[in-house]
Amino acid sequence: MSDRCDFLFELGTEELPPKALRKLGEALASAVRDGLKKAVLDYNEVRWYAAPRRLAVHVTDLMKAQADTMDERRGPAVTAAFDDDGLPTRAVQGFAKSCGVEVEALETIETEKGAWLVFRSAKKGRQSSELMAAIVEEALKQLPIPRRMRWGSSNAEFVRPVHWLVMLLGETLVDATLFGIKSGQTTRGHRFHHPDTLYLAEPAAYVPLLESEGRVMADFTARREAVRAQVMAVAVGLGGKAVIDEALLDEVTGMVEWPVALAGNFEPRFLEVPQEALISAMKGHQKYFHVVNDAGELMPHFITVSNIASSNMDVVREGNERVIRPRLSDAVFFWRQDRKQPLSALSSRLERVVFQKKLGTLKEKSMRVAALSAEIAERLGGDHTLAQQAGELSKCDLMTEMVGEFPELQGIMGRYYATLDGVPAEVASALDQQYMPRFAGDELPQNVIAQSLAIADKLDTLMGIFAIGQPPTGDKDPFALRRAALGVLRIIIEKALPLDLEELLEHGAAQYRSQDKVTVSGETIEQAFNFMMDRLRGYYADKGISRDLFEAVLSRRPTAPRDFDRRLRAVAAFRQLPQAGSLAAANKRIGNILKKVEGDIPVAIDQALLSEASEQSLFKALTELTDVVTPLFEAGDYTAALTELASLQAAVDQFFDDVMVMADDEAIRNNRIALLHGLHSLFMRAADLSRLQVA
Repeated sequence: MSDRCDFLFELGTEELPPKALRKLGEALASAVRDGLKKAVLDYNEVRWYAAPRRLAVHVTDLMKAQADTMDERRGPAVTAAFDDDGLPTRAVQGFAKSCGVEVEALETIETEKGAWLVFRSAKKGRQSSELMAAIVEEALKQLPIPRRMRWGSSNAEFVRPVHWLVMLLGETLVDATLFGIKSGQTTRGHRFHHPDTLYLAEPAAYVPLLESEGRVMADFTARREAVRAQVMAVAVGLGGKAVIDEALLDEVTGMVEWPVALAGNFEPRFLEVPQEALISAMKGHQKYFHVVNDAGELMPHFITVSNIASSNMDVVREGNERVIRPRLSDAVFFWRQDRKQPLSALSSRLERVVFQKKLGTLKEKSMRVAALSAEIAERLGGDHTLAQQAGELSKCDLMTEMVGEFPELQGIMGRYYATLDGVPAEVASALDQQYMPRFAGDELPQNVIAQSLAIADKLDTLMGIFAIGQPPTGDKDPFALRRAALGVLRIIIEKALPLDLEELLEHGAAQYRSQDKVTVSGETIEQAFNFMMDRLRGYYADKGISRDLFEAVLSRRPTAPRDFDRRLRAVAAFRQLPQAGSLAAANKRIGNILKKVEGDIPVAIDQALLSEASEQSLFKALTELTDVVTPLFEAGDYTAALTELASLQAAVDQFFDDVMVMADDEAIRNNRIALLHGLHSLFMRAADLSRLQVA
């Protein structure tokens, strides 16, 4: 008879939140794995299932019981267990009594600290049937549910009301009660196609039974791919290509148990509206997938995914077409209304909208952003006048009817309206690209005006929120400052922009001072800078840059992100050199020596006092290399400079082998310290190499 079997848990509910369904399923499986590990129950795999009305886990090859273990309790030392006559003392008698045995039943173990009495007893492992209900219950408590609800007269709480519970260990029902419902051996099929119960003989029957008889695809991943395949096939039938947004795909998968994709159509007249607006209406309101032609242009079709296989799909199609038409008509109305006046005419309305109570209105923000954007553009060799104009127009589309209805179109509609107004193309595109990068991995602004505006907008928000003392704390970041900081850093580094972050923060602070809004101190600027360095640490960690590399560069506090990146890449290349380990250790040794120097560190080197051949050799090599690497450092070519300095390894090692730095003669000692200080300073022009961990 096998000592293993499968375990199945299913919780049947009202329709679960579709956007959260995948996350709930994954979290449930993860928590069950943790519970099994804690209970020391071995298994093969934990599979999770999630559909609109159910969450489930299937544990394959689960141990039917915990392994038996030997419990050991240590008692008193042998020397304290018996008196001079060899009779047991009260201490050992009390210990034996607590163990439920006679003293003679105790055993002796030898340790480094002497002999001790112990009691050993076999501890029988508990049955999995006794443990699984508690493991599942604890896993459900850990689910990421921000707000739980109650239903009926029960005090039970879950994300949605619970209607049935399945808990099987092999073919045996696990007796359990969760949310006031006793476990059973029956599940339920599709709400419409098969509302009756289905008997589960064993866990392995769960998925095939639901699919074949219940008309439910319980496997979220399989259902997701089925939706994708159906949508793509329908689009091909329309002569186009479906654009599948992965987040929308997850949401639609969370809405259907038995997906059936079908096409719908809308009148070509709606295509006068920018396609982004039509797409937002279809995706946001109706959860439709849109279709484009080979040129990427929107076609007058949509694809919806039904939760039923209707006998008359034409009725379903007509219903969806009837629903989407008013949405698209609204988009046409908003488009036409917005075009009745130029985008710039909406600037005055910004005065009525508060950006932040202490930081003023959106109008005031746009003026600050305009000034900062112009400053950045000038530094980048761009047209500061265009950057100023982009800043002044940057928030105007927030006042349009279209963005009021579809907030996700901010910037996009600004670009369309500005283009129709005859605004220069660089300015119009900047209104859209100011929000880039919108998410991790998103593309970056392409031209100087767009880059200047994007940086200015983000830095203005960051500087202002820090000035009023509301930086992000924990998970709370209402102004998305982490994303803003990372966006600025990505733009500067990945677009190789010659900008100094500290100078930009100071200029941003000056804009607030000019409006007499808040007092921005040097300490506030420092806090904002350090906050951005923390984001930079995460940025490089995601790229596989080790912490010691980052800290080696950060210790020099470069304020220009592009310069920081150059240093980091140079040190990473240096660490691969065979001389790196020795020179990193030498730099650490030199740093320790210099820390012990009292008063000012000597810097003048008297060649006449270099009596040892090793120090003369190091001085000569250092002097020659200084002339070589100084222009390289000044040009920012840290990789070439450090590669040149690596040639000092032999001279440095020989110096430390032959020379006593802390000589009794003060003049000689100071001269040697000055020599090491010169060497250390040269390396420090790139990074603090003593922080490197080199094997």
